[in-house]
Amino acid sequence: MWNAGIAGIGSYAPERVLTNSDLEKMVDTSDEWIRTRTGISERHICDADMATSDMAVKAAAAALEDAGVEAADVDMIIVATVTPDMPFPATACIVQDRLGAGKAAAFDLQAGCSGFIYALTVGSQYIISGAYRNVLVIGADALTKVTDWEDRGTCVLFGDGAGAALLHRVPSGSGLLSFKLGAVGSGADYLKIPAGGSRLPASADTVAERGHFIKMEGNEVYKFAVRIMGEAALMSVEEAGLTTEDIDCLIPHQANIRIIDAAARRLGLPPEKVFINVQRYGNTSAASIPLALKEAVDSGKVGPGSVVVMVGFGAGLTWGAVTLRWKE
Repeated sequence: MWNAGIAGIGSYAPERVLTNSDLEKMVDTSDEWIRTRTGISERHICDADMATSDMAVKAAAAALEDAGVEAADVDMIIVATVTPDMPFPATACIVQDRLGAGKAAAFDLQAGCSGFIYALTVGSQYIISGAYRNVLVIGADALTKVTDWEDRGTCVLFGDGAGAALLHRVPSGSGLLSFKLGAVGSGADYLKIPAGGSRLPASADTVAERGHFIKMEGNEVYKFAVRIMGEAALMSVEEAGLTTEDIDCLIPHQANIRIIDAAARRLGLPPEKVFINVQRYGNTSAASIPLALKEAVDSGKVGPGSVVVMVGFGAGLTWGAVTLRWKE
């Protein structure tokens, strides 16, 4: 019997950095206000000519190199994103072509900031069933393209980036040990881009009303996140037959330092077991967790045999958690 595990990881963040000091010149805010409420000091943002697929390709190529797998051997590509290059075709198809992964099936998955967890879970099923050997999972978002820079409540939160993982077969007992996914659809209005779909097609009015930018009821999202992050992580750990004492590294969605701290307290984890990089990237949506995973591995916080718990929440409202044993 085999399981699905991560053979290689890669990430990418745009070179351009927007600091809190820069934002002070753009909107009524301050560095202290942003840091104390979110933990964010800076974020990476795309230039005008960079799209989600550009970042996804860079992260994917790095993951393939890390795994020692050729693009031609990839069987499937899943891109988790809420900022596709276009409504259709799927950004995954664009990535497939640019990577030279001609035999790979390709599709996008939309679960907001939980997208990478959802995509990792979906991709693993193709490995476990024996249908495919190599599945490339990518979380990529260019949230600053849909950020309202006149809304001081949201424009300080978001950044751009991409992260990728190449899934392949590993022995049973290694790799992905468990997952838990869920959604609370009654909270769909709390975090959304209201215009541009079939409900409110693009028009002069929707543009004038700034309907194509992110709208968020921050207090409602915060209350949901504080509750679900710890609960979801705990459910995943218990599903794997483990306890919180077995966790070597918690990699939470990097949205807000207060939400991360609440999840760590719920699990009873000391700071050294929680990976945090929100201060340098902000909320990069589906890219958040794989970006953090890559840095956790590079820094040595995740090593051979480590038990890693990844957990996130997002628009929908969605939530998800995965427990895995890192490759030995």
